[in-house]
Amino acid sequence: MNSSVGNKSAASDQAYNQIRKEIITGVLAEHERLTEQALAKRIGLSRTPVREAIKRLTHEGFIENESGYSTRVARFSVDEAEQVFQLRTMLEGYAIRRAATKASPRQIATLRALATRMSELTPPTEVAEFDEIAQANEEFHRTIAEAAKSQRLTALISVAVDVGLVARTYRLYSEKDLLRSCQHHHEMVDAIEARSAEWAESVMTSHLLAAQATAANSKIQAAESV
Repeated sequence: MNSSVGNKSAASDQAYNQIRKEIITGVLAEHERLTEQALAKRIGLSRTPVREAIKRLTHEGFIENESGYSTRVARFSVDEAEQVFQLRTMLEGYAIRRAATKASPRQIATLRALATRMSELTPPTEVAEFDEIAQANEEFHRTIAEAAKSQRLTALISVAVDVGLVARTYRLYSEKDLLRSCQHHHEMVDAIEARSAEWAESVMTSHLLAAQATAANSKIQAAESV
């Protein structure tokens, strides 16, 4: 790889990771206006990698564009969050049913390792551990989608599942929420390993309904505090 291309890619990844982290942790608040110049100065990079990071984060739902070229941190209403989680329940419920009959031994081992790692880090004692849990959670759900062995389903999930909302909701979890989530992950792997589609779907549904409740409660509390 050309060194200049590699440097550009590394700078873009650095900008992406930093901006994403600040959105998830609330350093950059919902609906806060973003400019390439301010972000570049904040991160210590040129505007080009910041521009690429913004494009990527917009595609993932962390950032939204408004009229007049205004770019802001994405804001979600209670209704929007509810729609996302209802779509996740339908699509990921179907995905795990397929995964229960089609997952390879290697994919099951990957899911087991991810569930174990999340348990080892729960409760997290520092930001880096929380970030690792969130990343492992994303990989866990992505692996289930891949194990379903349906390109059409994977495409639908990638469109319907708003990564930005999911990541921020996960950040709201209490220690009790995280422990429950870990238990769900282990049980999902048990169900897939047992090749029980009904059991797997039931656990996934409970898992996502709990996440939906957390997202809704945080929105209600935020509205009441205004």
